[in-house]
Amino acid sequence: MQSDPHTPAPTDSAARREILSAIRRQSVPAAEIPDLKGDWISYPDRLKQFSESLAFVGGQCIRVRDDAEINAQLAQIPPYAQAKKICSLVPGVGQSNVDLQAIPDPHQLEDVDYAIIPGEFCVAENGAVWIMGNKLHHRVLPFITQYLAFVVEASQIVDTMHQAYERLSFGPREFGVFISGPSKTADIEQSLVIGAHGARALTVFLRG
Repeated sequence: MQSDPHTPAPTDSAARREILSAIRRQSVPAAEIPDLKGDWISYPDRLKQFSESLAFVGGQCIRVRDDAEINAQLAQIPPYAQAKKICSLVPGVGQSNVDLQAIPDPHQLEDVDYAIIPGEFCVAENGAVWIMGNKLHHRVLPFITQYLAFVVEASQIVDTMHQAYERLSFGPREFGVFISGPSKTADIEQSLVIGAHGARALTVFLRG
């Protein structure tokens, strides 16, 4: 069917009103919000499951008793042993020579070789670690460093992301992020590449 050449074409605003009116006329059945207190999966050994999940996404989990053992393990990791710029936000862990308080511009962190960051808790089902931005000073740190390590208390592992979300709380303008494994992408020719856009490797030290 051809339009009447004598009928003026609708203006952009008229077309917009027509589209929005058509959307409003659509009736969508109501859906109840799902109950997050369902019978979710529970792992008999959360630490083992977390370690396996992290390995599956390219990371490494190391169980340690204390900070001294973390430092001994770090000395055996070639990227740490060869690092020229190390930034550790975990007191007593690593030999930090980067002072974040003295760096006003986060772009100046582009040459950090190794970053050690405290994690709040881990998720067994997918190997994720929750990081709070208020402990980073510069939130870009875990993404711009060449190599990354987290230190998390071994007792702080939850089974699923459902339980993880129940633990989250934010104040005004706070930032947090889940990180699972090193940077990776498979967008190009479906070939998995590790370290394409961020950390080349991730080590999680479970302490205690």
